[in-house]
Amino acid sequence: MAPLDAAFGATAPVAKPFRHDTVRHALLEREAEAWDALREVDRFPVRRPCDGVALANGNALEWLDRVPEDSISGIVTDPPYGLIEYEDKDHSKLRGGRGGVWRIPPAIGGAERSPVPRFTVLTDADRKRLEGFFQSLAERALKALAPGGHVMIASNPLLSTTTFACFERAGFEKRGEIIRLVQTLRGGDRPKGAEGEFCDVTVMPRSCWEPWGLFRKPISEKTVAANLRRWGTGALRRVSPTEPFRDVIESAPTRASEREIADHPSLKPQKFMRQVVRAVLPLGIGVVYDPFVGGGSTLAAAARVGYKAIGTELDPDYAVLACRAIPRLRSIHPED
Repeated sequence: MAPLDAAFGATAPVAKPFRHDTVRHALLEREAEAWDALREVDRFPVRRPCDGVALANGNALEWLDRVPEDSISGIVTDPPYGLIEYEDKDHSKLRGGRGGVWRIPPAIGGAERSPVPRFTVLTDADRKRLEGFFQSLAERALKALAPGGHVMIASNPLLSTTTFACFERAGFEKRGEIIRLVQTLRGGDRPKGAEGEFCDVTVMPRSCWEPWGLFRKPISEKTVAANLRRWGTGALRRVSPTEPFRDVIESAPTRASEREIADHPSLKPQKFMRQVVRAVLPLGIGVVYDPFVGGGSTLAAAARVGYKAIGTELDPDYAVLACRAIPRLRSIHPED
């Protein structure tokens, strides 16, 4: 397990291992068995971009249908918030710079702004399909996760209530939300085509935060301590012996240097991802899963903090991109 200073670029105390060597040994054996099984899921050949990381090009729901029960220790993912933004029709428009559901913001001071999906254009049918998809994801995740395993799933303030409700209906316990405080250029615009006429108006607030739903599969043992001993799950990893993991994290937007490594429209910064990924395995043992790999930021963060991680990515181009990007994202220093 990598110490915090290696992962975050800052000196911090490292907690001593938990007491029972026999418990640790049993959990490491279980991790090894799960790791072998997850890399050999039928019909999902995997790439291995670096040690301890595997990536399968395919559908997350189909992959989850085939994995052994209780084999995943934690899930950290940044999914397609509204689904339609990554469907062929709209995603091909994004790649061609023509918009569709993606809004291509005008440059400010010569600086290009990242495309933003417009979730206000979702129809009732789109929202029902969105709900159905995340309900299916949540039900499969519940089966695949070990008892006490956590899910951290990113969303958007416009859609988070729909997405998060699916996990509660599936049987997860909601454990709160992680708030990523991030100043972006999303929102805050004047009415299109009438900016001068309505110069004192903003159509929507400037986005300054991002909600990450935090859910836990119910523990199977009578206490969290007993669940930790059996499964290695049920809690979150502290930042240090004197500092718990907190539910508000200040974060800068993803830096240009990281986007040059992985040109994905929703790439999350390594400094933030390393914190949330590290927290999801309380004892630092187990396998982390990302259903929607995208540019590879979750898997790269897991590799940096010393965790085994596997992910699925439906888009073959992004799967190739992530395989190239993960070793480079893993190696960057957050302050470089």
